[in-house]
Order: sequence, then C-alpha cells, then structure tokens
Amino acid sequence: MYKYITRRVLQFIPMLFLVTVVVYGLAQAAPGDPLSGEILDPDIPPEVLEERREALGLNDPVPVQYWNWVSSVAVGDFGQSMHYTGRSVSELVASRIMNTLYLSLFALAITIIVAIPIGIYSSKKPYSLLDYGATTFAFLGLATPNFFAALIAIYFFSFQLGWFPSQGTVSSVGLSGFEYFIDKIRHLVLPGFTLGLASTAIYMRYLRTEMLEVMGSDFIRTARAKGLGPGSVLYKHTLRNALIPIITLLGFEFGTLLSGAVITEAVFNYPGLGTLFLNSIQNRDYPVIMAINLILAVTILIGNLLADIFYAIVDPRIRYD
Repeated sequence: MYKYITRRVLQFIPMLFLVTVVVYGLAQAAPGDPLSGEILDPDIPPEVLEERREALGLNDPVPVQYWNWVSSVAVGDFGQSMHYTGRSVSELVASRIMNTLYLSLFALAITIIVAIPIGIYSSKKPYSLLDYGATTFAFLGLATPNFFAALIAIYFFSFQLGWFPSQGTVSSVGLSGFEYFIDKIRHLVLPGFTLGLASTAIYMRYLRTEMLEVMGSDFIRTARAKGLGPGSVLYKHTLRNALIPIITLLGFEFGTLLSGAVITEAVFNYPGLGTLFLNSIQNRDYPVIMAINLILAVTILIGNLLADIFYAIVDPRIRYD
C-alpha cells in the first residue's frame, strides 16, 4: 500500500504540470489583460500603463511568463495579485479558503446524512411512497440549475420566512463563542443545501440502484440461507458492497464542490474562493487564477487517491501490491 501511495503521489507532478499549462494558456488566450480596464481611463497616460505592463511582465512571451510563475511556485511563492494591489496571492487565498472549506464540508455532510439513509430505505422498500418521493426529489435536484435553486432558497427562506440570512458569513463582528458558532451555521444553511442538492440526488439514486443489485446476488441469498438476520445481511454484506461506487463519487465530490462553489458563492455573496476566483477571471488576475486552479487540481487528485485507499478498506478483495 505504501509503495502504491508513493507512486500515485509522484504521478501528481506531471498531471499538475499539464493542468497548469492548459489553464495558463486558456487564461492568456482570453481577450484583454489585467490593465484592460485602466486603458479606458483618460487620466492615466499611456506611458504609465506601459511601465506597469513591463513591471508586471505582461510584455514577455507567454512561455516566459509561465516559466516565471512555475519557478516562483516551486519555491512556495505564488506571487502578487495584479488586481488587488499590494496583496500577495497567498494572503488572498488564505483569507478565503477556510470559508469555502466550511461550505464544502457542510454541503458534503448534508449529502451523506440525507442521501445514504433515504437510499437504504428506498432499496429496502422499492416502489413505496417514500421511494417515489425520493425519486421525484432526485429528478428535481438533478434538473434544477444551481443558481436557480439558490434564488428560490433566498426568496422563500430568507425574504419570505426570514429563517436564514441571504449573504455573508456572520451577521455581526462582535459575536463570540457559541453565538458565533450558531451564526456561522445559519449562514451556511442556504448555500450548503444549494451546493449539495445535486450531489444528494445523485447519491440517493446510485445507492438505491447498487443496493438493489447487490440484494439479488448469490452471496446475499447464501447469507440469508445460513440464517443471518436482516440487519446483518443489509448492513454488513449488502451496504458494504454497494458503497464501492459511492466511494468513487466521494473521491471526485470534494473537488467538485469546491469548483461548484463559484456560482453558489456568487449568488449568496459568500466571501470564499469562489467569489475570489470569479473576480480574478473578470479582472484577468493571472496569479490568483492559477493559484486557485492549482488548489482545485490538487484537491481532486488527493480525493481520487483517498477513494482508492478506501476501496481496500471497504472491500478486502482489493489489494495494491
């Protein structure tokens, strides 16, 4: 297992290299640059803009700009933001990453808590009233765009009912202790449910389908013939084997949640990596764009590695020699 993990970690290097090359090329191919907005300002002389462009290295060829960025990242320096003057990329990311992490973990927790019990019950009693209700919810969750679900949630649960705030992370800067914790949770509820809606629907359907398929297997009939109780057959044998595709989804899920938070955070005006990423794209802030993309790529690669490790934990037949 240790050798396998080491090999997988070493494979991260060329994969991350390819990801950064593609993303950097796409960012540079987009029209404009970080100073495009200032070109229209008549109070800024053209020679001043040219000096700034030279200072930022924007006049260098794209391969040279990429090499300069990679060389800095290799020693842990993500550079300075081209839009947020005077602030380092590391500082900007550090000020936002925990908010996005809280939101993603909250959405993932909601997905697991809601999807797994309903998926198990639907497989135990297929075509029951709850099963039909869960199927309807799954179809609606998959068919509803993220931003539309966010707007509906804000309208009903914030504006009409006033149960939850519609933006930000805290209501007041003076809160502390338990009050601060509760206030943070209240601000996470609407964006968290919105972000986890589609994932919850997918998990429910996958788990129901896999559970029903495993229940028809020969080894399940053998377990029942040996006199094992319904609970032991369901949770020890059926659920354990049905979790394999769910683990696969979990491997991708965290990175997907981080990237999906871009739209959710924008609608809820939630100060996380998503809103920072969106602002950076609008302002062509290349160092910030690359840093956030690198974080997303590393997260997805680590998630896939953890999924492979959990395969061996859940299914003893899987071994990495």
